Amino acid sequence: MSRAFVFPGQGAQTIGMGKALADAYPAAKAVFDEVDDALGEKLSSLIWEGEIDALTLTQNAQPALMATSLAAMKALESEGVTIEAASYVAGHSLGEYSALAAAGALSISDTARLLRTRGEAMQAAVPVGVGAMAALLGLNFETARDVAAAAAEGDICQAANDNDPGQVVVSGHKGAVERAVLLAKEQGAKRAVLLPVSAPFHCALMGPAAEAMAVALAGVDLNEPSVPVVANVIAEPVKDPATIRSLLVDQVTGSVRWRESVSWMSENGVTEIWEIGAGKALSGMIRRIDRSIGCKAVGTPDDVKAAAESLA
Repeated sequence: MSRAFVFPGQGAQTIGMGKALADAYPAAKAVFDEVDDALGEKLSSLIWEGEIDALTLTQNAQPALMATSLAAMKALESEGVTIEAASYVAGHSLGEYSALAAAGALSISDTARLLRTRGEAMQAAVPVGVGAMAALLGLNFETARDVAAAAAEGDICQAANDNDPGQVVVSGHKGAVERAVLLAKEQGAKRAVLLPVSAPFHCALMGPAAEAMAVALAGVDLNEPSVPVVANVIAEPVKDPATIRSLLVDQVTGSVRWRESVSWMSENGVTEIWEIGAGKALSGMIRRIDRSIGCKAVGTPDDVKAAAESLA
């Protein structure tokens, strides 16, 4: 039996996430301490007792979600479950950085600083109000992609996240995305709604952020991961550090091919997937992609104990 560990992206953040793990496992607490030190601030205080509006800011949410995922992974390791219990790892958008850190390709400190840079660069790339994102529900990817192209009308409008067979997120200029919402409804979408995000992620408008990440990634050590990482932008596994570095730059403007990534893992023998970190959003997507895959979330000490028993 083959399994994968996957790591959530933005939107999974909640106040208090990871606190029980840090209280129960010194190794989990050490992750939050390392992230605080790397950023030169008490991000852990914001995560555990701050305001959700502040935590949801992109430059905070990204390192915070990574810290919570790595804390869960370190708790699993404390119970004897290493990353090598998985045949593959993957992450949704910023979760790809969590996957790489969990597999030893990046240090936790470097990952925290990269995600802070990534969050700030993505926020700075487009003035507030210029861009938007919308979820199109009930359309397949090809139809959603066509809707985005038709809605562009000279602006940017792209399929940004191919999440599951009935959920595609489009991203781009606000007017174009609003046109996509109307077109999607005409094409039979069950729902098409603008998302409460602060920037249009994973589209060509993020070009300046991609340039910033190319510089940031060039300045860190990136090792070969101990487990292949199924990369967002190609939906296939990679281990070569130079390729990973390049794909992380591409990921800023490229689509998150989550549906295809999960399908690839299923087609290559993965029968169970464990979601490591905050929330259960990926588990829901995975079930909609392939019902034959067993999904379990690991975000609390009880989850860690159950996972350790199952994976022993």
